[in-house]
Amino acid sequence: MSTPGDSRLRLIWVYPDLLSTYGDRGNLLVLERRAQLRGIATEPVCVNSDQPVPRQGDIYLMGGGEDLPQILAARRLRADGGLAAVAESSAVVFAVCAGYQLIGREFAGEEGQPLPGLEIINIRSGRGDRRAVGEVLADVDPALGVPRLTGFENHQGVTTLGPGVRALAQVTVGVGNGDGTEGAYAGRVLGTYLHGPALVRNPGLADLLLTWAAGPLPALADADEQWGRRLRAERLAAVSG
Repeated sequence: MSTPGDSRLRLIWVYPDLLSTYGDRGNLLVLERRAQLRGIATEPVCVNSDQPVPRQGDIYLMGGGEDLPQILAARRLRADGGLAAVAESSAVVFAVCAGYQLIGREFAGEEGQPLPGLEIINIRSGRGDRRAVGEVLADVDPALGVPRLTGFENHQGVTTLGPGVRALAQVTVGVGNGDGTEGAYAGRVLGTYLHGPALVRNPGLADLLLTWAAGPLPALADADEQWGRRLRAERLAAVSG
């Protein structure tokens, strides 16, 4: 779908060699699966940190990582310029934890010092006093039409949203951004602190990204949703109870 005559959905997994600490590759897998169940062909592309970020993609994904890999990723992505360019041209970007911080204006380095981000979205992240570890429940901005989020957070970030950016959700359990909100979005760029992986636990969020990239989607058959619904019910019950 990224080039004329190409009906494939190109899913770009950015820097898995640096930003894939918490199993966030599952986000790529669930997007592939939910697209293919609807008859949409996909082309997954893994781009390591010594490779240029392709300018022809539909959905770009980044995962979590430790401080030093995050700093290295920021330097290389800023020098490359590809991710910022595709975000400017309305590609979908989904970033988790360290990746979420990277797409902002600044993030905290290994000693808590502010370092420049990619400036794709108007957020700033610093380091809080305590580490946030545990399950999260959060009610999504009604404008997005996505059910309640469930996920797992493991970070020490505090993220502030600037003008032009909306919170992804309001936290009912957990920490999220540190101010009662979780994640952020602007246009087709969306970030979150949630692992789990986030799109496995929240197929409605996966379908939102697919809709942004491919247009309206038909509903899936109940049989295709069975395992996802069981996982969601289990995690929601475990936290709510």
